[in-house]
Amino acid sequence: MLKEFKQFLLRGNVVDLAVGIVIGASFGAVVTSFVKDMITPLIAAVGGKTDFSSLSFTIHNSRFLYGDFLNSIISFVILAAIIFFFIIKPVNVLIEKSRSKKPLDPTTKKCPECFSEIPKEAKRCAYCTSELRK
Repeated sequence: MLKEFKQFLLRGNVVDLAVGIVIGASFGAVVTSFVKDMITPLIAAVGGKTDFSSLSFTIHNSRFLYGDFLNSIISFVILAAIIFFFIIKPVNVLIEKSRSKKPLDPTTKKCPECFSEIPKEAKRCAYCTSELRK
């Protein structure tokens, strides 16, 4: 049983997943730091506040700290945009290119009636039974 567990852990998928999680967490920390240290001061400069994360309001003696929440939203949007434009879009393009390259099969042709693929030598379509002209 211990041997099977060792095989499971050393499988490529588990190791790749662990590396992906560690790199993803590190990248998330970098984006969060970028937003906190670079983007937030730019937004705060326009609004006149130097510490964006300390923005808050009070209702009936309850204090709502929305500045830190805004930092998190900005971090999320930037991270989602980076993932979309640098991972999802390129992978979708590669998948689309691989699907569009359909190998030509010289042994088949399309039936002129039902447009199904039939053998090139066929005299009658196997799907719609129409007679084929050469």
